[in-house]
Amino acid sequence: MKHIFASVFLLSPSLVLACPAPPDHSASTDALIAEIQSAQNEGEAQVVANQLWEFWADAPDDTAQEILDRGMRKRAAWDLLGALEDFDALVAYCPNYAEGYNQRAFVNFLRQDFAAALPDLEQAIELSPRHVGALSGRALSLIGLGREAESQDALAQALELNPWLPERGLLKPPRPKEKPGKDL
Repeated sequence: MKHIFASVFLLSPSLVLACPAPPDHSASTDALIAEIQSAQNEGEAQVVANQLWEFWADAPDDTAQEILDRGMRKRAAWDLLGALEDFDALVAYCPNYAEGYNQRAFVNFLRQDFAAALPDLEQAIELSPRHVGALSGRALSLIGLGREAESQDALAQALELNPWLPERGLLKPPRPKEKPGKDL
């Protein structure tokens, strides 16, 4: 019995441990965002964007990293329900880690459950306001929900940080304002 009890705690570290604060990569991500904004082409920008993802996917501790990596592997294998379980566990264990919310939102986006993705994206952005992936995910989820004006604002916000996002083609030019005139 003693061994069963001990193994439960080894298999469920969240029952024993508290998640530490996420690493502060803000100076590094700010520098990379500045670099991506001055990129000369999409290829150059993609290299920098990949470096941003390395920082966002740097979990607060080994336990959180294992949960994140496992969930991402499941998502990549299209085990979306398994990935959701892992990201639910990650958010429960590390409620101040933006990428847990962003990844759970991405799984819901893939499931075309845009309404479920949106609150997680909002939380990820609240925790990490310059998280370009969460910002563009928010824009795409709003498009999926048919919330056109909001989606355009969200997309413009993401493109301010990374003008090379693949979603840039979804940004519509602003409509010219109608000139006041006489009704006929």
